[in-house]
Amino acid sequence: MAAAPTSVSDVDQGLRSVGYLPADSTALVSYLAASLGKPVLVEGPAGVGKTELAKALSRYLGRTLIRLQCYEGLDEAKALYEWNYRKQLLRIQAEAEGTGWSDVQEDIFGEEFLLERPLMAAISSPEPVVLLIDEIDKTDQEFEALLLEVLSDFQISIPELGRVEAKTRPVVLLTSNNTRELTEALKRRCLYLWLDYPSLEHELEIVRLHAPELDERVARKLVEVIAMVRDLDLKKPPSIAESIDWARALLLLGAEDIDERVFKDTLSLIVKHRTDLDIVAERVGVKLTNPLGA
Repeated sequence: MAAAPTSVSDVDQGLRSVGYLPADSTALVSYLAASLGKPVLVEGPAGVGKTELAKALSRYLGRTLIRLQCYEGLDEAKALYEWNYRKQLLRIQAEAEGTGWSDVQEDIFGEEFLLERPLMAAISSPEPVVLLIDEIDKTDQEFEALLLEVLSDFQISIPELGRVEAKTRPVVLLTSNNTRELTEALKRRCLYLWLDYPSLEHELEIVRLHAPELDERVARKLVEVIAMVRDLDLKKPPSIAESIDWARALLLLGAEDIDERVFKDTLSLIVKHRTDLDIVAERVGVKLTNPLGA
């Protein structure tokens, strides 16, 4: 059943009920997005839960998640719609000889010949959805311009067919790893949320939620070590998901401590670049020679 939040507290509790622990600002902006029908631009480093927020909102709100994964070179045909040229050609070939072009044109530019891509699917859905436009910073400014009509008016203009307006208003999240500056036109149409790596206590709460059987002292040491690793100059700092994976692995291995040996054996769970492995082993591993609590 679809949820209809009536307060920030509703959203906070709802997200927690589906396994996402939001900060206060996250719950507030999510509530405003659902209530005002405004898109949200969620920026922050990779691995802080931006994409997961959209997934959690779809579960909590009881809405289907429609995802557009952005990449360099993404264009209108892959994001909005394109015509089914093969089906159109078959229709033209099936027309009686002597049929005028105007008659054929009316036949082949109908909705039955339209291939919906994620943005069109979200706009035309009879049921409200959550639309995730993931990693918008990987596209270019020309693609951002394509989004403006969707984000402002929740409609798409098709030259051959006319204007397609949203039957229901989707909750829209755009995520960015902040690798380039987005246009002011895009930002004006969105609420804004900055997600950073969580505080130690917040991340401990997240780890405990997803690995509740892990010894509390080990869980605390885990998030302390993760914080030390993130402070280093790495190609890819460990994400929250990797903290959870590490906690589950330690639980599976029956680890009673995170000492130098355990850290070295499981380091590849949180560090994914060869040069980073050496840096972390040298700078953090040597600090773990003492037993937990010593």
